[in-house]
Amino acid sequence: MLRIPSFAFAFGLFVVCHLAAAGSPIRIAISQGRPQPRDKHFHQGDDPLIQYTGRRSGDGSPAPRFWQPGIYGTFKIKGHSCSLFVNDELRYGNSHNYLEVIVDDSTYVRLQTIASYNIITIDGLDRGTHVITICKNTEAGIGYIEFGGVSCKKLLRLPEKPIRRMEYIGNSITCGTGMDLSTVPCGSGQWYDQHNAYMSYGPLTSRALHAQWVLSAVSGIGLIHSCCNMKITMPQVVDKIDMRDDSIPWNFPDYVPDVVTICLGQNDGQQDSAIFCKAYKDFIHQIREKYPVADIICLTSPMGDTILTTALKKELSSVVASCNNGGDHRVYKYFFSKQYHQGCGGHPDLKEHQQISDELSVFVARLEKWL
Repeated sequence: MLRIPSFAFAFGLFVVCHLAAAGSPIRIAISQGRPQPRDKHFHQGDDPLIQYTGRRSGDGSPAPRFWQPGIYGTFKIKGHSCSLFVNDELRYGNSHNYLEVIVDDSTYVRLQTIASYNIITIDGLDRGTHVITICKNTEAGIGYIEFGGVSCKKLLRLPEKPIRRMEYIGNSITCGTGMDLSTVPCGSGQWYDQHNAYMSYGPLTSRALHAQWVLSAVSGIGLIHSCCNMKITMPQVVDKIDMRDDSIPWNFPDYVPDVVTICLGQNDGQQDSAIFCKAYKDFIHQIREKYPVADIICLTSPMGDTILTTALKKELSSVVASCNNGGDHRVYKYFFSKQYHQGCGGHPDLKEHQQISDELSVFVARLEKWL
């Protein structure tokens, strides 16, 4: 895997975001602009040859709209170059989303939008076929993006998606907050400058297990208590397309996972154990109504300290035992082996997200017999 460092040189409205590393001719750049009206090679974002995974608006727009972190679109082209058209909400007038662009599952590039209408140009490819993926690295609170489409010599049909499906319910850890220090160090820039959903533990685990993924996560959210004066909790918003603003109902049959992980409790802190356990069981029942046969795995918080982790272990053990004794034998628990907190604000960093994924991947593979 070639991971090209994130850096940028600005020239007016054109930004050379990533230059090829040694041995790779691929060049990726971002500029401001929209598709040309007479471009005969342009394919709208709703082209059926483009595969999407994740919660997106279903209003029939030719430019699908995404809020949640980790939503991704994939397409296959023929030719040595292509241009991707990405629209950014620019929430508050200055919140620029981060994206991950992946070429042939071997070159990974993290970049940030520069305007409301952006063109991401990829060239230096050989003249064969190439698979391109674009993933939203920042979460719903940073605003939506729209995938306007792609201009390329020829758009080709992809193989079917992996049949395995996973969903990760959680907070900032699951969003990929505070983990990527390659561009902006902790304490500098905007609070979302270290977001990297694509390289967070959920997508890493799914890719290791050849599965699709969905991140149903919001920074700061809790099961019964959220931080930072947030007025939402996870049971309230888990059924939404835009979870942070508690808006736009999601159609659950559009994505039915085989495995659901729940990673909550960090923002709840220590609560009355009886109240927390009842709320957790109620939430599992809420998820079970949507996914009757999914395996549900209750996780401790990877960044939890000794006091919180000790409490969560007791509470999750009680919750899982109660569900099992009540007849739901597809509820499980997994306790992470240690605290991961080397990123910003005590979050796991890039290396630690890989370690978290390594742990979780082994557990899920054995549970599902995905060996």
